[in-house]
Amino acid sequence: MPRARDLGLDVPGTPGRFNAITDVPGVRVGYETIIDPARNLRTGVTAILPRQDEGDPQPVWAGRFDLNGNGEMTGSHWIDDAGWFFGPVMITNTHSVGMVHHAATRWMIDAYSDYFATEHAWAMPVVAETYDGVLSDINAQAVTPEHARAALERAAGGPVAEGSVGGGAGMIAYEFKGGSGTASRLVEAGGETYTVGAFVQANHGLRPWLTVLGVPVGREMTEGRLKDRESGSIIVVLATDAPLSGLGLRQMAKRAALGVGRGGSPGGDSSGDVFLAFTVADPGPMPLHAGPVRTRRELNGGLMDPLYLAAVEAVEEAVLNALTAGEDAPTVKPAGKTCRAIDLDRLVEIMGRAGRLRG
Repeated sequence: MPRARDLGLDVPGTPGRFNAITDVPGVRVGYETIIDPARNLRTGVTAILPRQDEGDPQPVWAGRFDLNGNGEMTGSHWIDDAGWFFGPVMITNTHSVGMVHHAATRWMIDAYSDYFATEHAWAMPVVAETYDGVLSDINAQAVTPEHARAALERAAGGPVAEGSVGGGAGMIAYEFKGGSGTASRLVEAGGETYTVGAFVQANHGLRPWLTVLGVPVGREMTEGRLKDRESGSIIVVLATDAPLSGLGLRQMAKRAALGVGRGGSPGGDSSGDVFLAFTVADPGPMPLHAGPVRTRRELNGGLMDPLYLAAVEAVEEAVLNALTAGEDAPTVKPAGKTCRAIDLDRLVEIMGRAGRLRG
């Protein structure tokens, strides 16, 4: 499916090679997608691996922010207190968090077997969710630990599939078919070039709110609406190779809210808008083995503005990429309707009239 840039939309910023979160060195993404019309299933699970550290666990410095808290992200209390986590980040549907958490814990025990065998080690994987009960029988709890394990085993670098894949399979954004989306930016700060990557599970927004690069396209694309109040969520994962502290990463995670807002959403009361940012910079041992004093690099906070802008732009584009990859899907609750993919020809026509296509 064409991405926002493929359509000629005048998206700002300079992307990395794949325009994906996998442009950040070492980051991998894997999916397990479950689409079974006979059982009313359209769901799945997404795995994001920050480091290639199997066999030797290394903390990932991290920060987190909730724009609106009607959602779940396990492990978040520890991230708030410690400024780091280790292991995978998983995203699935609301009723599958437990199964995915169980699988991620088992994967960590296996992947870091010596560490868990010899230390009093604990696993606290990050598992986030959004609700796919409009397009899937969410109460069937169809995502199993085996599905989550498969997503982890499939995680790879390079191009990343978008739309109705993984945890995004049954998601709706601005009443169009939404789902998984990603984008990246190259940015210079302090004389060095860094990468900022975004991954979203987009399941949020009402049609009249939809704004594409400042153009209120949702006001014109009114056909096939599904609801009259916000009832979805969005998970954003930001990754970078810039050396940042937990505080700096929390500040970056806050900027995901601005990227979501550029798409038109105010963050509705029923929406879980939960954001995580991590850096792969400064790899090192787990605190248990790090010695009494740790020395780390940290970018001067006064130079963070380019990274903030990169985060905003990457999140905005990742949502657009989730939308442009959409495919029509039948509804389950209520039955008998269709969640339409955004009409790409119509989108290009509206954006052309607004002068927002590349020349």
